[in-house]
Amino acid sequence: MNTSTLLQKYNVPGPRYTSYPTVPYWDKEGISTKDWIQTFQHSFKESNKEKGISIYIHLPFCESLCTFCACHKYITKRHELELPYIKTLLKEWKLYVSLFDEKPVLRELHLGGGTPTFFESKNLTTLIKGILDTVELHRDYEFSFEGHPNNTTQEHLQTLYNLGFTRVSFGVQDYAEKVQKAINRIQSYENVKNVTEWARNIGYTSISHDLIFGLPFQTISDIIDTIKKTIALKPDRISFYSYAHVPWVKGVGQRGFGDDDIPKNDYKRKLYEIGKHMLMNFGYIETGMDHFSLPSDSLFKAFESANLHRNFMGYTTNNTQLMIGLGMSAISDSWYSFAQNEKSLTEYQERVENGELPIVKGHLLTNEDLIIRRHILNIMCHFETSWVDTDLRFKDLTHVLVRLKELEDDGLVLITKYGLVIPKVARAFVRNVCMAFDLRLVRNKPDTQLFSMTV
Repeated sequence: MNTSTLLQKYNVPGPRYTSYPTVPYWDKEGISTKDWIQTFQHSFKESNKEKGISIYIHLPFCESLCTFCACHKYITKRHELELPYIKTLLKEWKLYVSLFDEKPVLRELHLGGGTPTFFESKNLTTLIKGILDTVELHRDYEFSFEGHPNNTTQEHLQTLYNLGFTRVSFGVQDYAEKVQKAINRIQSYENVKNVTEWARNIGYTSISHDLIFGLPFQTISDIIDTIKKTIALKPDRISFYSYAHVPWVKGVGQRGFGDDDIPKNDYKRKLYEIGKHMLMNFGYIETGMDHFSLPSDSLFKAFESANLHRNFMGYTTNNTQLMIGLGMSAISDSWYSFAQNEKSLTEYQERVENGELPIVKGHLLTNEDLIIRRHILNIMCHFETSWVDTDLRFKDLTHVLVRLKELEDDGLVLITKYGLVIPKVARAFVRNVCMAFDLRLVRNKPDTQLFSMTV
């Protein structure tokens, strides 16, 4: 079966699997604060000393709305909101600190958004120092943040580097003017060049550029130009994401252009394949779904050593068991459960100020969930999984194998008695392979479209 026919057959709505179960399939009754605390304390005791913990801090403010964005954000130009929000973040962290029975060992800290560089350097310093004063650093700790090329200053980069940050990702998306106008993200190559060179000169060891294919009005020549400019700056890693057009989820933000303006099917995939081959010809190596890195980068080294991990922050080199999400809409992961904070800025701040963990929903994983989660993580991070160990077998495995048979017949997966491997040529269909394991999706197929297209 040729690639075009496979795309037509398998390009269906499906999750990106930053978690299992995926958020739409969390139990409707949610999770009690008591159960969340119990599971996160259990996970902390199991993993703190050796693995350490991760902290994700959601900084939601943006001065303008980028119409490609699917993140929870708060659009404002009022910078007087910065310090009160940071004070609330630190109060939320203190609520967690009070629940630990020993000092947390911090292995990973990430500032996501929104736009973290919306915040002044002095306020980011207050935030990070407030966290660092309460933790012990893991021997292999890594701090990272997301920077907007238009407002990331040398002061931002130097300040965060001095606080221990060595990795930064810059959102580029595409350099074509018509595409930038459609997604309301106007930024020049010069701005990206400046922040990349500043970061490298300061000493950042991993610089990433985020690119997107399938954006409105995007053409093959646009992708070629964007990849050429990206290669010229030689970031250590590159995220090359498929644009997720989900206006039914995100509302008017993704209605700044028509559906007919978006590349689809064979043409959209061609945008990716051209970009991928250009990157690989320059020495980048495919490292997980949608990611490419130079052999010297820690992401590739984690992939090669089978230590690559995936969570709500995407791919990470640190396989921590406990991730605490701080801030409006942030999601925490204890391995045994998930908990998401209030999505409203006002409600989030009110609950924290009242001394409450601001959890609005969550999910307590069953034993079956935990086994399926391990398989999906293996597939997403290593393009293979195994059920040779009895603790990775589950009641419905035979039904999963039946669903995988069609993918096997189409050459998208190689199945043995005790495991499977996705061939390199079929990695574009990794989400489809995961969907065969997704028992919650299989048992409760949605009546309406919940997810973006898989390929």
